[in-house]
Amino acid sequence: MSVASALYLARRAAQKERVRILYRRALKDTLNWAVHRHLFYPDADALRERFEANRNVDNIETIDRMIEAGEATYNKWRHPDPYIVPWAPGGSKFCRNPPPTQGIEIIYNYGREDNV
Repeated sequence: MSVASALYLARRAAQKERVRILYRRALKDTLNWAVHRHLFYPDADALRERFEANRNVDNIETIDRMIEAGEATYNKWRHPDPYIVPWAPGGSKFCRNPPPTQGIEIIYNYGREDNV
C-alpha cells in the first residue's frame, strides 16, 4: 500500500466518523424539538433521507464541504433548551441528595428495640 492510498483511507475514515457523529447529534437534537415519538419518527426519517441522498459522493473535497455545511446547519438549528435526563449532569435530580458531611451519622435501624 502506498503512502497516498494510506492517506486517502485515513482521511475517508475521519470523514466517516465526522458524518456518524453529526448524524447522531442531529438525531438526538431532533428528539428535543419533537418530544413525542409520533412527531419524532417522521422528522427522523426526513433526517435519514438527507444523509442517504449524499451517500455515494466520492470527491473528498466535496464531502468536506458538505460536512462543514451540515455542522453549520446543525449549530444554527440546535435546540436552545435541550432535554436532559433528570439524573444526568445538568438534570433536575442530579446531586439532589448529596452524601452527608463528616460527623453526621445516619441511623438505619431507627425505632427498633435492642431487646426484641
